[in-house]
Amino acid sequence: MRYFVRLSYLGKNFHGWQIQPNATSVQETLNKTFSTIFNEEVNTVGAGRTDTGVHASEMWAHFDVQNPIPENAAHKCNRFCGPDIAIKQFIKVEDDAHARFDAAARSYEYHILKEKNPFLQDLGWFCPYPLNVEKMNEAAKFLFDFEDFTSFSKSKTQTMTNNCRVIEARWEEREDRLVFYISADRFLRNMVRAIVGTLVNIGRERQPIESLKEIIEAKDRSLAGESVPAHGLYLTRVVYPKEVLNGK
Repeated sequence: MRYFVRLSYLGKNFHGWQIQPNATSVQETLNKTFSTIFNEEVNTVGAGRTDTGVHASEMWAHFDVQNPIPENAAHKCNRFCGPDIAIKQFIKVEDDAHARFDAAARSYEYHILKEKNPFLQDLGWFCPYPLNVEKMNEAAKFLFDFEDFTSFSKSKTQTMTNNCRVIEARWEEREDRLVFYISADRFLRNMVRAIVGTLVNIGRERQPIESLKEIIEAKDRSLAGESVPAHGLYLTRVVYPKEVLNGK
């Protein structure tokens, strides 16, 4: 029988979601936790693959077990999985439900700190330059006009297509930080960090607003900005059709 699990994690002590040789990953930690608590070998499949240092306030994964899991499973798992992961919910689903392929949309946030703060150094990126948020928001609107985001994709990936449909892209200014919100039906590897790096260049007024459009049209990663650091990035939401989660 198959279950979905909803969780969150602090990324700083993990080498990303996916199992890595000789490195601690979120997936490996979950597999060990569930295998111990449920007394059988468990292998999780995540909704996506976050990179080293990237956080998730909402991640979903699925796994199969032979026996129903107890109602207090989340409590038991949270006692075992360590301080950087929080198990929020288990949902029994159909045997063909898939955490990755059934996801209809995903949302990310990128946090840029306005002031250097040692207590937040793993939770956001401090940018030492003044940024023109109005220009960054104007440039972000170009993301709605395109589907091929090759210019923001990591090279040499196994992805069959670089097409994505962006449904939200905006900056919000808070008292202590800037937050970039972006949602799409799917994302390419490193896509959000490359987009933010390019928008930061525009915010620093190193290049014009229209340059984002030209970069996307060129389909050339070398023209886009440098990827911003991973520790400012958060996976915040994964959306599924109601029928996948049995109406929950």
